[in-house]
Amino acid sequence: MSTPSAPITYDDFIKVDIRVGTIVQVDIFPEARKPAYKLVIDFGSEIGLKKSSAQITEHYPNKEELVGTQVLAVVNFPPKQIGPFRSEVLTLGVPDSGGRVILVKPGKQAPNGARLF
Repeated sequence: MSTPSAPITYDDFIKVDIRVGTIVQVDIFPEARKPAYKLVIDFGSEIGLKKSSAQITEHYPNKEELVGTQVLAVVNFPPKQIGPFRSEVLTLGVPDSGGRVILVKPGKQAPNGARLF
């Protein structure tokens, strides 16, 4: 467990653009240092399709079952080069007690592109 971060203002919070999107494609990322998937996520007509790398293979071993899953992601970070792959958004997750990533998902279906507030 990490300690809580220093307090921020609401203006700081809204600078981080977190949106809901639906995973439309999942591929194994063999070049990654740790087992990972390459995701394509649909954030609706305003943002479109974005790519992300996610180390989620332990909790989600069947990549086909991830297609159609809604997730939350930061869409306004600069792209990050991860080996030969360019990750355009940061898919959000939390660690379980063993440090394995659990995806952050809305509790009910939401429109792609809807912003977290």
